[in-house]
Amino acid sequence: MNVVELPRQTPESEPVRLAMVDEAMDVDLKDHTANPAPLGLLAFGLTTVLLNMHNAGWFTLGAMILGMGIFYGGLAQIIAGIMEWQKGNTFGTTAFVSYGFFWLSLTGILVFPTLGLGDAPGAVEMPAYFIMWGLFTAALFVGTLKISRALQAVFGLLAALFFLLALRDLTGSAVIGTITGYEGIVCGASAIYAGLAQVLNEVYGRTVLPLGVIAKPVAKTVAATVDTATAKAA
Repeated sequence: MNVVELPRQTPESEPVRLAMVDEAMDVDLKDHTANPAPLGLLAFGLTTVLLNMHNAGWFTLGAMILGMGIFYGGLAQIIAGIMEWQKGNTFGTTAFVSYGFFWLSLTGILVFPTLGLGDAPGAVEMPAYFIMWGLFTAALFVGTLKISRALQAVFGLLAALFFLLALRDLTGSAVIGTITGYEGIVCGASAIYAGLAQVLNEVYGRTVLPLGVIAKPVAKTVAATVDTATAKAA
């Protein structure tokens, strides 16, 4: 590291000192950190697919799903959300941290009663739990209307999944439970697609898998400035 030696402070030398300080403090403020969204989407997607394979009746609920819920669906999403916070992405922070703790809370609901830490939820508690998450997800879905078609699919399917889970628990219907499982598999697969698409598109430097990014409209003030400049040039 080079040490910048400043001249002794005098009224005459002050402008020189300030210029040297500015030069010494000149840093590259460009964001060189990686895109955390694929990590969060893949953590959510893979865990969702596996849980809903259970809901569809493919296998029983065991340590594999609980482990995924804690470590990949839970902790990995929280890490992705913190990274999104560092990038100033409010939507990404809110979504990944919230769903990361959703997976941790769901795992706790399943495990705590077996450890004597509270009673198992009854016929009303779990539907209320899923309805609240469904409403939250529906609100985030509105935000995706300004982001991309891929995220619209993820959040739209996820909102439907939460409401189907609530309906399954309210009715106790095995048929609704199976339908819910397959809908959840599609939901998780859509998140996996959205995550992998971002990875592959970045690696290849072109669109390998389209995401349907919503184009941001040009600000009216900018458009007006351009029109004015064009008129003057004419």
